[in-house]
Amino acid sequence: MALAIEDRAALDFVLSLRRHWAGTVYPRLRADFDAAAPSPVPVNDPESLAPLVHGLATYPWFSWLERGSQKMLWRAVSDAVVRQGALPPGPDGPATVEVDPDLVLPDWYTDWDIHVQPGGVWSHDLAGRVYELGARLVMLGENDDYAFHRLFVETALPKRSYRRMVDLGCGFGKSAWPLKQAHPEAEVIGVDLALPCVELAARRASERKLAVRFRQADAVATGLEGGSADLVTSTMFVHEVPVDVLPAVFTEASRLLAPGGVLRFLDFQRTGDGLRDLAMVEHGARNNEPFLPPMIAADLPAMAAAAGLVNARWVAFDERGGGRLPDLSWPTRAEWHFPWAVLEAEKPR
Repeated sequence: MALAIEDRAALDFVLSLRRHWAGTVYPRLRADFDAAAPSPVPVNDPESLAPLVHGLATYPWFSWLERGSQKMLWRAVSDAVVRQGALPPGPDGPATVEVDPDLVLPDWYTDWDIHVQPGGVWSHDLAGRVYELGARLVMLGENDDYAFHRLFVETALPKRSYRRMVDLGCGFGKSAWPLKQAHPEAEVIGVDLALPCVELAARRASERKLAVRFRQADAVATGLEGGSADLVTSTMFVHEVPVDVLPAVFTEASRLLAPGGVLRFLDFQRTGDGLRDLAMVEHGARNNEPFLPPMIAADLPAMAAAAGLVNARWVAFDERGGGRLPDLSWPTRAEWHFPWAVLEAEKPR
């Protein structure tokens, strides 16, 4: 459905502002930091750099623009979706959606407007579409065709056949569709708490003629058969879960996996660059993602091991084209970007 010209103008403005923040303001903050930073810069304690960074002249601009542009983003996106109104009836399959009318959403999920999206992704019928459109701007317009998710599937998953693939925290489906496109022989199941998201995910999958099964359920209790999956995956999910809930996520993933099955979670990790890592920690506060800093500081490979998985480790991921990298080190980049990484683990045979 086409956007009205005033909505397109508002979205273009926000996108340009966010690109300026990432590509111009952050490099200037970096230059100011490099001129003032101690030598050597602390590697594993980015929070200790906060007094220095907060005193830099460019820091208020960087900090305010991150939060301010995010609020502008959701305002513009919400206005555009409301102006579009309800979608016409969609295709009848081949994707399906399973709704749980008795599902009780956890308090930690409903207490926060994650990403600063008003009402979150769960609270009203249009929330999934608001998230769908907003996600394009959050990624600076560089993932409009979901190439990021295809790159994850192409480079981070072992080259093998799969019977069943389970995608936890699938949102509006952008992480599940590439799984089915790359592995049409597999049964692909997307799981998410938000009803507006799984309903939209099924519609978009059907528009793509993809027979994906979407299920409204909690990632810690999917209701799927144990030992039935050859792959359990997630993208941009575990940093939105409280750290004390994450062990249950790994326990459920381990239960779902068949012997020899693999786990692949795409998320964030520390880079060892003090300024970048501090900006990522503070991103949690500026972007209403309170569970992100504890997740980055936690030992998720140990959680995976405690759940019965083996060979758990993080490797870096370069979304610009390289995809999965061999270890936890990233190419040098001047602009602000997320420190993407893949958590890998296996179920013993």
